[in-house]
Amino acid sequence: MRPHFDALATAVCTDVAGTDRVSLAYCAESSHFIRFNHAAVRQAGHVDQRYGTVTVVSGARQASATVTLSGELDADRMMLLAERALLIEQLPFVPEDRYLLLPQSLESSERNTTGRLPTPQQLIDAVHTLAAGTDLVGFYAGGPVVRAFADSRGQRNWHSVESFQFEWCLYHAADQAVKSSYAGSDWDDAEFARRMGQAREQLALLALPVKTLTPGQYRAYFTPVAVADLLATLSWGGFGLKSRKTGVSTLMQLHRGEVRLHPGIDLTEESGQGIAPSFQLDGFVKPPAVPLVRGGRSAGTLNSPRSAREYSAPANGSSSNEAPESLALATGTLAAADVLRALGTGVYVSNLHYLNYSDRLACRMTGMTRFACFWVEAGAIVAPIAVMRFDDSFLRMFGDGLVALTQEAELVPDNGTYGARQLASVTTPGAIVEGLRFTL
Repeated sequence: MRPHFDALATAVCTDVAGTDRVSLAYCAESSHFIRFNHAAVRQAGHVDQRYGTVTVVSGARQASATVTLSGELDADRMMLLAERALLIEQLPFVPEDRYLLLPQSLESSERNTTGRLPTPQQLIDAVHTLAAGTDLVGFYAGGPVVRAFADSRGQRNWHSVESFQFEWCLYHAADQAVKSSYAGSDWDDAEFARRMGQAREQLALLALPVKTLTPGQYRAYFTPVAVADLLATLSWGGFGLKSRKTGVSTLMQLHRGEVRLHPGIDLTEESGQGIAPSFQLDGFVKPPAVPLVRGGRSAGTLNSPRSAREYSAPANGSSSNEAPESLALATGTLAAADVLRALGTGVYVSNLHYLNYSDRLACRMTGMTRFACFWVEAGAIVAPIAVMRFDDSFLRMFGDGLVALTQEAELVPDNGTYGARQLASVTTPGAIVEGLRFTL
């Protein structure tokens, strides 16, 4: 894909009469997809796709168009040049954008992360062996994903990452199942076997009589996957400059200094560590790290180019929705092996779903427990719990309510594949919280 992009950038990103700048954003992937049912292949396929977005700018006017590319260089070059000509023709009729901001410094970058991904046959054989005798349903997506940018000033940014994600459930009965996942760039048969073994152990626990909890407050352990769900919800308007300036951020109480999270909470947009590109498709390069919360206090925001222009702040490479793409929560001191002992008596929350805000300005979230969630007594799992709804403030749970964070963190990638595989991720430890509020 690199020679294809370079040739298109050379052809399209040139100085053209009637423009101040021409740019090309390039998105591509070559992905295997495999669906499993009853631990057998239900559907397998491969997708190769490429898209190009050409943008022309003159003064405060900007126009863009996105086309599907074939991979045939001559045809794609002609298509993009035709789109560029049409955009230049239309540009005088486009309204001026007073918040238009383009990068002034020229910052090129390159990242090529090659991985050790399983072949389809390797994955199928591993599932057949390790999930034998279970009702496994799952979905695998893996392969290289590319994001690239070029402009007529000569800036070139290239990002290619080979990664995989496999999510699966071991079904027990009725609405009971154990959900597991394995993601990264380097497949390890032993690690997959360990995760499958852990899932089978939890599947056996689902055969125990179900415990129904009464509404109230409970000590709870959130796995890294569950914490990632909470942080993903927090990202809906919590960290953006515009939402803060307009007073609608879900973290307004934190931004104003009215409340403080636990001193052990450090949240960072770590573009240098995640799998998302270190630039956005307007050409702004992201710093390696943007501190968002330090020592439990608000430390910064994600600033898109438009918000940066509107509020006279520096742009820091955020996309237009000002949501983190490589969010990382710092680890704590609790060893994973000691989680049940530290929890004592309470709820082990493996997964959450249907998350939303019940009170945005109070940063109050609601959602349901899902899959293998358990009741723990004296440091031992004794029963699966019936599905419960929680309703609690993130500011309380990870403020006064936070008991401990684990020493180990897990990369939890965005599992979205609608239109294309996504590159956003959350890296987070697990967390023990006191007084989680179940409402029904």
